[in-house]
Amino acid sequence: MFKLIALIKAKPGLTREQFMAHYEGVHVPLVLRLMPKIVDYRRNYAQAQGAYLANGITALDFDAVTEVRYASRADYEAVLALLKDPAFVAQIAADEEHFLDRSKTRLFEVEEHISENLG
Repeated sequence: MFKLIALIKAKPGLTREQFMAHYEGVHVPLVLRLMPKIVDYRRNYAQAQGAYLANGITALDFDAVTEVRYASRADYEAVLALLKDPAFVAQIAADEEHFLDRSKTRLFEVEEHISENLG
C-alpha cells in the first residue's frame, strides 16, 4: 500500500460548512473520476476548538487532513504521469480554486505503522 497525506486549507471567506460541502459533494467525485487508481480516500476535518497548540502557534494552519491510498507506488506514479497533461491538471485546479487556499496545500508520502492488540 502506498499512502499520501495532504494538509488542506479552506479558501478565505468560506464557512466550514461551505468548505466541507464543496469538498465532499464536488471535489471528491471529480478526483475519484479522474484518478480511478485510488483505493482509499479519506477526509479528516480539523476541529479547532479544543486543539492542542504548542507555545507560539496561534491557530491551525489547515482545515482538513486528507489521506489517499494507492495499491502500489506504481499506481501512484501512473497518476503522476497524468499530472503532466495540462488539461488534466486544469480540471483539478479549476475546482480547487472554488474552495481551497492552494498556496497552503502540503502533500507528502507517509510510512504508516499500525499498533496491534490495543484492547
